[in-house]
Amino acid sequence: MYGVVLAAGRGTRMRPLTDRRPKPLLPVGDRSLLEQVFDTAVDVVDEFVVVTGYRGDAIRESIGESYRDRPVTYVEQEEAKGTAHAIAQAAPVVDDDFLVLNGDVVVDASLPRVLANADGPAVAATEVIDPRAYGVLSTAADGSLTKIVEKPANPPTNLANVGCYAFTPEVFEYIDRTPESERGEYEITTTIELLLDDGHRIDVAPYVGTWLDVGRPWELLEANELALTELGSDEAIAGTVEKGVHLHGSVVVEDGALVRSGAYIEGPVLIREGAEVGPNAYLRGSTVIGPDAHVGHGVEVKNSVLMADASVGHLSYVGDSVLGRGVNFGAGTNVANLRHDDTTVRMTVKGDRVDTGRRKLGAIVGDGAKTGINTSLNAGFRLGTEATTKPGETVLRDRISE
Repeated sequence: MYGVVLAAGRGTRMRPLTDRRPKPLLPVGDRSLLEQVFDTAVDVVDEFVVVTGYRGDAIRESIGESYRDRPVTYVEQEEAKGTAHAIAQAAPVVDDDFLVLNGDVVVDASLPRVLANADGPAVAATEVIDPRAYGVLSTAADGSLTKIVEKPANPPTNLANVGCYAFTPEVFEYIDRTPESERGEYEITTTIELLLDDGHRIDVAPYVGTWLDVGRPWELLEANELALTELGSDEAIAGTVEKGVHLHGSVVVEDGALVRSGAYIEGPVLIREGAEVGPNAYLRGSTVIGPDAHVGHGVEVKNSVLMADASVGHLSYVGDSVLGRGVNFGAGTNVANLRHDDTTVRMTVKGDRVDTGRRKLGAIVGDGAKTGINTSLNAGFRLGTEATTKPGETVLRDRISE
């Protein structure tokens, strides 16, 4: 069985974190989103086929020709023309039953398993409290699919389409017959309707595990929070931890990392290879300090992700934030992560103000950005790729080109 993983999207809602990398390569815990997806399916597929598009070369370089002994083949979707069009790119490679998984969605291994166990085509479904924002599935008495309705005002059931499928190669013929939708794309749900119209049985595979679409920056924080719950309750120290360091809860210090004296760390915290923490730093919450990143003297980092080579060197606070690769915070840079009126933080996504639903959310900072000393960054703020601030500046609005 093949595992076809859709990883072609541009990820514009995740900007500026996707300015220089495809969204599936964003870090979640100690691996990328895409690797997380591979790990869920590796026990039920024999070969992966990755549909790439935006910055596909980066995916090829990162993953290579195999993953955990499973061959990996790449096909390209040159234009973003919908899910059916993306799946169609795998037709020259796939000659057996296959699963369709999303390269930017966090699920657990039970999802590919229930799809792989289906007898023929299947769509994964999960029960939700309010299905109006989803594709909603209707079923027959025998549990097979009868219809998918997108975002209905009056949902016929509470079964939401997870967006993951099992197909036979016959589906490619139906994709060829799939008409363009009103928004100019070829939708796999339309293909499924054609299959149903021709009398094909499509099973509904029930799924009750984690389901998180990582489409916006605060959802990357949530994905990391989920990933770090898997660290367990014990310390795992492969790197160097100097005398006078206090470790509490789940703390992983990878080989080549250094934690200097006076650091106080409350897990779950993951310190990646080559990273340096301290002296006298405070890490807490679900925090990832990426490869070769630096957290220096008098710095507190809470529930945040620092990507590779990021540096917060002196006397700063970073809370509920994501710092891209090579970010440098000048001494005294502080991130606000809580509104004074105690309402949830809003963030601008593709020009719209969106309620994140989070009481605490700090800054989202693109690769290579730099702050001057004593900079203050507002809650829910985005600092774009290579952007800078002046010493002593208070930044209350996004600084990113749309």
